[in-house]
Amino acid sequence: MCGSHHQGRASHAVMCRTLANSCGERRRFLRSAVMRIPHFFWFLLLLSGGGLIFLYLKDLTETLQQQSQGAQVIFNRVQPVRKEQCSDCSDNESQSSYPTDDIFPSPAHPVQPTVFPWARRTSLLNPKYITAAHVTKGHHKLLKSSPVIQPLNTDPPGQNRDSTERITQVQQVSRIFVEDTHKLLYCEVPKAGCSNWKRVLMVLKGLAPSTEKIQHDEVHNGNHLKRLDSFDHISIIQRLKTYTKVIFPREPFERLVSAFRDKFENPESYYHTVFGKAIISRYRRNATQVALSTGAGVTFKEFIQYLLDVHRPVGMDIHWMPVAQLCSPCLLDYDFIGKFETMEEEANFLLRSFGAPSNLTFPTFKDRNPNAERTSSEIMRRYFAQLNVTERQRVYDFYYMDYLLFNYSKPFNDLY
Repeated sequence: MCGSHHQGRASHAVMCRTLANSCGERRRFLRSAVMRIPHFFWFLLLLSGGGLIFLYLKDLTETLQQQSQGAQVIFNRVQPVRKEQCSDCSDNESQSSYPTDDIFPSPAHPVQPTVFPWARRTSLLNPKYITAAHVTKGHHKLLKSSPVIQPLNTDPPGQNRDSTERITQVQQVSRIFVEDTHKLLYCEVPKAGCSNWKRVLMVLKGLAPSTEKIQHDEVHNGNHLKRLDSFDHISIIQRLKTYTKVIFPREPFERLVSAFRDKFENPESYYHTVFGKAIISRYRRNATQVALSTGAGVTFKEFIQYLLDVHRPVGMDIHWMPVAQLCSPCLLDYDFIGKFETMEEEANFLLRSFGAPSNLTFPTFKDRNPNAERTSSEIMRRYFAQLNVTERQRVYDFYYMDYLLFNYSKPFNDLY
C-alpha cells in the first residue's frame, strides 16, 4: 500500500511539472507573438481609440450648440456695420492685408435709410455667433473659408504698416464709381441695374441732360466716370471716409441666369470667343467643329460645370462673380444697401436724400435686348430645372455669402 501510495504521488508530481512546463511554453509563445505585432498596428489601435473619444466630444459639443438660445440678427436697421463683426478667418487664395477700421469709418453725414424698411444697413455675421440650428456644417465651413470675411488687421506682430501701404493691396475699390459733385460712391453690380446707375451718375456729373439720351455703348465704353482706384491713396481714403457708399445686390440665382442669357444666348463676340470656346471644348463630348470654332450655343448646364470647376479653363467674370467679392461689404461700411428687386423706389429715395436734381429719376428702360423678357423668378426656375439637386446645391454654396449677407431666401426648398 505504501509503495503504491508513493508511486501515485510521484505520478501526480510528474503531471504537475508537465502542465507547468506546458503553460510556461504557452505564455512564452504569446509574449513572443505579441512582440512580433508590428508597431503600426499598435498605432492604429491608439488612433482608433482617440477617434472614438473625439467623436464623443464632438457630438456633445454639437448638442450643446443646438440647445443655445437664438442667433445674431443678420440685418440691423439702426447700427452701422462694425469691422469687429467680420470673421478673423484667412483667405487661402489671396494674401492681401486689409486696412483697419480707422481707415474706413462711416461717413460724416451718412444717408439714414431707416425711414423705409427695405433700405437697411448690414450687420455682417461672425461665424462664432451662428448656432448649429441656423447654419449647416457645410455652410459654417463656407463662412470660415470665404475670401469675403477677412481679418481687418493682418499685419504680422511687430510690424506697423502705413495705411497708404495697406490701401495699395486693396483691390476691391476697382468696382466703385465716383461722383464728386454729390459725394457718392456706387459699387457696380453687373446684371443688377448697373447700366442705369451709370447713366444716373453721368447726369449727376453734368455729362448729359437726362438718362434717356445716353446710349448703352456710351455708358460702358465712354470712360466718362472715374473709378475709385484711379485716385491716389490719400484721395481714396478721404472719399471712403466722407462720401456716401451705395450698393444694390440682386437675388443671386436670378442674376446668374440673367448673365447667362445675356452673354451666351445673344450674339456676343467676346463671350463666345473667350468663354464659349473654352467651355464647349472642356465640357461637351463630341463637340462639332463649328461649335469649337465659334463658341456659340453654350448650354446652361455646361455653363454651370464651368462655374463650379475649381480648375476652370478660363477665369471668372464680373457678371457672375459673387457681389460679396465684387464690392467687399465686410471691408467697406456701405451707407445704403438697396435691392435690385425694389430698385426704382429705393434709388429715387436715395437721389432725393442727397439733393439730386428734382427732374432726375432712376430709369427703368432696358436698352440691351429690349425685346427679351426680363429674368424673373419663374424664368430662373426654368433654367435651374436643367440641373440635378447636387448641382443646385453647389451653386447655392457658391453664392452662399450673397444669400447670407443680403438676406435673400433660399430659392429652392431642397437646399440646405
